[in-house]
Amino acid sequence: MTVAVFDRLAALAEPIRVRLLRVLLHEELAVGEVARVLQASQPTASRHLKQLEGWLLRRKVGTATFYRLEPDQLPDEARALWAVVMAGVEAEAEDPASVWAEDLRRLGGVVAARSADSAELFRRLGSRWDDVRAELFGTGFVAATLAALLPPGQRVADLGCGTGALLPVLAPAAAVAYGVDREAAMLEVAAARTADLANVELRVGLLDALPLDTGAIDIALCQLVLHHVRELGPVFAEVARVLGRDGRLVVVDMVEHEREEYRDTMGHQHLGFSEGTLRSLAESAGLRLWSYRPLPADPAAQGPSLFVGVFGR
Repeated sequence: MTVAVFDRLAALAEPIRVRLLRVLLHEELAVGEVARVLQASQPTASRHLKQLEGWLLRRKVGTATFYRLEPDQLPDEARALWAVVMAGVEAEAEDPASVWAEDLRRLGGVVAARSADSAELFRRLGSRWDDVRAELFGTGFVAATLAALLPPGQRVADLGCGTGALLPVLAPAAAVAYGVDREAAMLEVAAARTADLANVELRVGLLDALPLDTGAIDIALCQLVLHHVRELGPVFAEVARVLGRDGRLVVVDMVEHEREEYRDTMGHQHLGFSEGTLRSLAESAGLRLWSYRPLPADPAAQGPSLFVGVFGR
């Protein structure tokens, strides 16, 4: 026999460690949960878990560590030793009064308490849940999730793309993603941001003279751009030209407002857009306004509310 075998025998010499392993064979547990099942202190549970290194698999979740026993992943001699020990244990465990049977009853209670703990957590957090989730995971996954709903093979164009913030979100779900902007400096930033995305193409151009072929686009996006453009008729005409037969234009911009100072301080050419204005612009270009929906106001935003409009033929 090897020294490793003696070590494994020593690990199983304490009945509490055999109980611990048997519990973790049935369920993955954190240290505190192990302590509750065995009715031991948490330091005692931690000490025995440490002495069982080589027997257990560990999984980190945030600051917590979960343990489990997977006999199939043990070395041959450990698996054989465990089988011998368990043959004796399970015979005793048939007695409902045995400590082995009691361990599994307490294990069931600990696992059931998880659901109660989760429910209590949600009750406590209430309206703060969105903030807590954002702290843990950020918010970038929301846009990526929505982009994944795009039908496969779509040719997408972000018109007035600026620094290309939307392109890394759109490109993984698109056949090709074009970024069009009139400012070369903006496109330099976009190029760095999308350098590892082979299906992104950046082009310098104006919205009323798009550097795109006729019918080349399935979905065109125009986000917070139109209020900077003085003459919008030619823009809608160009978008109608580059859209395919079943193409769509999605516009996000400000609803109509009265903040005149934006003309001087921010160079805005339009103080937002009404549904009627957008419908007229679309119809003059052979498009239809399919939907116009004001978006919920962001409490942290200082500007006017926004809308999303969808246009097609």
